[in-house]
Parts: sequence; C-alpha cells; structure tokens
Amino acid sequence: MTNKEILSRIYRTLSPYRSRLIISMFAMAGVALCTGAQTFMVKDFLDKIFIAKNEFYLYSLTLVLVFVFAIKGIFYYTYHFILEKVGFSVIKDYRAKIFEHIHVQPLSFFYNHPTGTLISRIISDVTLMQQAVSSALVGLLRDFFSVVVLMGVVFYLNWQLALFSFLVLPVAAFPIIKFSKVFRRLSTKTQEETAQVSNILYETITGNRIVKAFNMEDHENKRYNNRLNTLFEVTVKDAKVRCLQHPLMEFIGGVAIALFIWFGGKLVIGGAMTIGEFFALMTSLVVAYDPVKRIGKVNSTVQQGLAAATRVFAIMDIVPAISDRPDAEILDPFEKCIEFKSVDFHYEDGTEALTSIDLRVPSGQTLAIVGHSGGGKTTLTNLVPRFLDVTGGCIEIDGTDIRQVTMRSLRDQIAMVTQQTILFNDTVRNNIAYGSFDCSESGLINAAEAAHALNFIKDLPHGFETIIGEGGARLSGGERQRISIARALLKNAPILILDEATSALDTESEREVQSALENLMKNRTTLVIAHRLSTIKNADRIIVVKDGRIVEDGTHGELLALHGDYEQLYTMQYN
Repeated sequence: MTNKEILSRIYRTLSPYRSRLIISMFAMAGVALCTGAQTFMVKDFLDKIFIAKNEFYLYSLTLVLVFVFAIKGIFYYTYHFILEKVGFSVIKDYRAKIFEHIHVQPLSFFYNHPTGTLISRIISDVTLMQQAVSSALVGLLRDFFSVVVLMGVVFYLNWQLALFSFLVLPVAAFPIIKFSKVFRRLSTKTQEETAQVSNILYETITGNRIVKAFNMEDHENKRYNNRLNTLFEVTVKDAKVRCLQHPLMEFIGGVAIALFIWFGGKLVIGGAMTIGEFFALMTSLVVAYDPVKRIGKVNSTVQQGLAAATRVFAIMDIVPAISDRPDAEILDPFEKCIEFKSVDFHYEDGTEALTSIDLRVPSGQTLAIVGHSGGGKTTLTNLVPRFLDVTGGCIEIDGTDIRQVTMRSLRDQIAMVTQQTILFNDTVRNNIAYGSFDCSESGLINAAEAAHALNFIKDLPHGFETIIGEGGARLSGGERQRISIARALLKNAPILILDEATSALDTESEREVQSALENLMKNRTTLVIAHRLSTIKNADRIIVVKDGRIVEDGTHGELLALHGDYEQLYTMQYN
C-alpha cells in the first residue's frame, strides 16, 4: 500500500472533523503571523530602541510585544487542543471499526490471526496512527505556516539573503528523505515483534495453571525474554538512526548560519543594510530553520504511523468469508426439520473435514453425534449457525438454504452450550441475560432455577449482582456450566447445540448439569456432541462420524447390535 493510499484513507476518516480542522488551520496561521511579527519587531527593537535610543518606541513596542504573545498563546491553545481532540477521536473511531470488523469474521479468521496480534493491532498500532495524526499533523501544519510567513518576512527585508537561504533547504531535506525508508522498515519490524510479545503474554497469562502445573515458569521466562531481546535490538536500531538524524541536521544548520553571517556581515559592513535588519533576518531564518529540524524528528513518528496504518488496513481489508447475501431474507420460525444435503467442508489448506453428509433431523428430535476426536463432529455443528460455511452441498432449515437468510435471524433460533464455557467478567445477571437483556426478572429466575443454578447463585455474596471474574474464575466448573445452560434456557431458541457440555466435569457436577440439560432439551431440536456415551443413551437417534463421514445411524440399542464403530467406542469407555 502506497503512502498516497494510506493518507487518502486517513483523510476520509478525518472528514467528519473537517470544520474543526479548518478552525485549527486558521489558528495555526494566526500563530505563524504572530511569530513573523515577533521576528520582524527585532529590526525596530535594535534600530529604534538600542541604537536610536527612542523612549517612545521602548514603551510602545514592549506593550505590542506582550499583546502579540498573548494572541499567539490563544491561537496556540486553540489549534493544539482541537487537533489533539481530533487525534483521540480518530483513535476511538479506528478501534471501534476494527473491533466491529473482527466480530463479523468467521471462525477461520481466528485460526489465522492470534489473539495477541489482534490486540496489538487495536491497541498499539492504532495508538501509533493517532500519534501520527495528532502530534505529527500538529507539527507539520504549524511548521508549514511558520516557514511560509517567516520566509515572507525574510523576502520583505532582503530578497538577496532570502534567495541564499533557499539554497540550504534541499540540503536540509536530504537526510529527512534518506531516513524515512529506514524509519518505516524499523517501525514495521518493531510492531511485528510487539505483536509476538503480546501473543506470548496472552498465552502465558490465560494458561497460567498449566505453566505452574508443569513447572514451566523458567521456560516461559526464557521464551519471553528472548522475544523481548529481539524487540530491544530493533528499538535500539531505531533509536540509533533517530539520534543520528538530529546532530546531522544541526550541523547542516550550523554551516548555513555561518555562511549567512558571512554574507550578511559583508552587506552590513558595506552599508547595504542596517544592524536591525540583519538581526531581524537572522532571527527569522533561525526560527524558520527550527521547523525544518522538527520535521526530521516528526518524520520518525510519521513513518511509524504509516507503517502501523498499513497493518491496521491489512486487517480491515479482509473481506468476511461468510456474510449475508444482498437479497437475504428473514428466516421463518423453525417448524419441520434441519437437513444436510450432500454437505462437504474443507479448510483453506485443503484438508477435508466432512464429505458427502446426508442427514435429516426432524423438529423435536434429539440427535447425538459421536466419534473419535478429529472426526468432524464439531465442524458438523459449526455449519448450522454458519460459523463455517459448507464448501459443497447445502444445509436447509424447513426447506430454505441457510445461506439465503440473514445470519441474525438464523442465529436467533439457535442456542449453544459448549465444553469450553464462555463467561464474561460481569455479574451473574448479565451473563445469564447475555443476548436477552430485555428479559423479565421472573424469566431470569425461572431460567436459573431450571438450570439448577438458583441455589448456588443465592449463596453468592451479592446474588445475581455478583461479579464472577474473568471467564467465571470465581465459580466451579459445574457452576459455570449451569450459568451457560441458564443463558441458553433464557434465549428459548428452538434449535439447541450441545458440544460435549459435560465432558470436563466430575461425576457430581455432571449429574447436576445433566439434569439441567434435560430441562433445556425439552421440546427442542437438539444436536448433542457427546464424549461420555452414558449421557446420550436415551437420545432419539445417534450417528457415528468417522473421518468426515457418517458411518452408523440408529438408536443406542440398534448401534450396539451392529457390532461396529459405536460398539467399539462404547466398549472402550466401559471396559
């Protein structure tokens, strides 16, 4: 992506704030005019006060100078605050857009983009963009106006010296251009390494129990320190280049000032200009050269921002692989059946997960799905709510291809309880009411009671208002699972997907959860992925999935009588 494309996209983001930017630009012009007035007044200070010793100008010009400083301060505050606010608005907008964009992506997106990397994009990269937009934009626009006004003062006082000073600008611009590419490359590398550091940090914090259980603290410390050392080396290289740029710019400025003093001194000695004019020119050029030097410093920030923008836009440009069609309709309430017609599914790398799946699940039926790990059970159920999309065939609900309806209307009719219970660091109430925040108090309590969760909720310090910690850390495994069952009960969807909902529980917790699940499954069409075959003996129907195919189909008794894969699974568990 070119700089022009990046800046064009950032400019479009700034369009809602155009009126504020215009006001800030007028304020910048005001600051530049005041700065020009200050440097121009040096001529009169020297010629009329210190050389001519005119007392009237001593009082009047000092008052004017105070007035100019006051006006300049007002203008400075105005543009600086406006542009800071615009910068923070942009960072808020981009973080919101990336967050929204991530959540419309299918499950496959998260297989390819680690959590730490996504967090780094939203937090670190967008912050660098904000610095480029606010800090760098403030500096560049302000310095542009200052240079224009000050060079105008120089031309007014002496056009010959003004032309001489222009010869210095290309020389001063050379190191800025030269260092830009280096800054961009190092910034890109820095952010990539920052993302890797974030990944390790996220993994070790969320997996701290395993780290401790296997005494791997030293290993993780070493792994983290190695990544930190790599990041350190890159940042030191970046600092090395940045620190070199400033003295180089200082040297160029020093040579230019020495030549200017030599050339201007000859004009003063020859009587072609006054001492006041010379020092006014000198002041203007010194003040004008400061912005040129600052551009060198800002250049590093700008290049970091552009590199960060490239990574942010790379995420935002990923088109969701699964989305609503333009003519998608609202799915009618589920009544008859779910039907898989010659369904195939393979991952992006070509790995076949499901092949030629033909399956009809009538309304109200409980279908258990069993098989060895990696056989395709979870993939099969992930296709129903379109977390993944079929790569062949179709899935129909009441005769309608689910790709022809909106995902919102489809998922409104599906509830899920998974082996990995997902709870949020919020109150018990908000976790149960997740997706149903407009529910009544009685509905909430009834759902908790049906899920066998009401008793332990009442025993919590603040009942339904108790904060349960990250991932429900303050609850036991069985309690977390019953909260998720209560959430599914409250949603009251006609289709239910249970993904090994009891496999991680002890016997006592499993008994409680199983009883809650029976309440949840009443009068619903249920797809149950079962690890413990004892939990699905009474299912209306059981299918065995092996290597992406349905190899057996029937009731518990019928499948045992076949003496096939189901019997083998059953024997393995109960022997």
